[in-house]
Amino acid sequence: MINQRSFRLLQKLTSGSKQNFRLAHGQSSSTSLKTLTKHYDEVTIPVPWGHIAGKWYGPKHVRPILGMHGWQDNAGTFDTLAPLLPPHLSFLSIDAPGHGHSSWLPPGVMYHSIDYVQLVLRIMEEYNWKTVSIMAHSMSSLNGFVFASLFPDKLDMLIGLDILKPLIRSPKYIVNMLSERLSDSLKLERRLRSNSEPPAYEWDQLVERLHHGTDKSVDLEACKYLLQRNSKPSSHEPHKYYFSRDNRLKTSLFYTLSNEMVLEMASRITAPHLFIKALQAPYYEDKKYYDAALEVLRQNPNFEYHEVEGTHHVHLNEPEKVAPIINSFISKCRPL
Repeated sequence: MINQRSFRLLQKLTSGSKQNFRLAHGQSSSTSLKTLTKHYDEVTIPVPWGHIAGKWYGPKHVRPILGMHGWQDNAGTFDTLAPLLPPHLSFLSIDAPGHGHSSWLPPGVMYHSIDYVQLVLRIMEEYNWKTVSIMAHSMSSLNGFVFASLFPDKLDMLIGLDILKPLIRSPKYIVNMLSERLSDSLKLERRLRSNSEPPAYEWDQLVERLHHGTDKSVDLEACKYLLQRNSKPSSHEPHKYYFSRDNRLKTSLFYTLSNEMVLEMASRITAPHLFIKALQAPYYEDKKYYDAALEVLRQNPNFEYHEVEGTHHVHLNEPEKVAPIINSFISKCRPL
């Protein structure tokens, strides 16, 4: 039976198996919102270390578009966009390992971006898919780029949101980052072994911490969609909540690829590829590397590039800005 603290948490969140979403009609985030609902089912996908959790919208007999979120986000990142997608297709938004409701990696194992690329292959194997359609944001967008270059025959469509490709870093940055993250990962392991609960906050404080932790990329009113799968009520501090993702994600290892290697990967992407850049978001690297990859990608006749006003999480805050672009692209790749 659900305890009172858990019940209070559920009351604060968008709950149930029907997903609320907004139609802004030009309204700002401070105005009242019109909501509709769309049904989804919670699913679990077995993996060797546990399970991957997800939200499946639409019929089970239709191969879904696989939705993959950004670093330290979760399947809730597509809560507002999923109901706007074409109704003839299914959509499966997953929690990556260590995120949301998915299993954490075992003790002693570090998270690495390449694991998420292999995760796509695991999901395809579980559902017996010959090909996959991917819609991915941020960290997962660059992993979608990697998947598309390594397995071009297994992909029939890639939609990337805001981060185009693996980021190019200086040798000095890479060496310093590796040293720092390897050391910090051991500190986090010791903290996890203590079984101590993470810091807990009043609900409004939790929302503020998520909002500011994303450099205000996630609107205050949109934080609830991520917190639904990323928070739990404190067991010893009534009326407080803590972030429930795996803290080891903070020391995740990322790609250390050269620009030449990234350009080679870009040249191997042949599937239909849509990329949407949010204009109020940074490029996270020297823009010359971004532009160089974009030039190579544009040699693919099936590549589309669009820019929209908004933050890094524009797809969550203002899904109406990206939905028409995405739906037009989907209608070409997977029509009714």
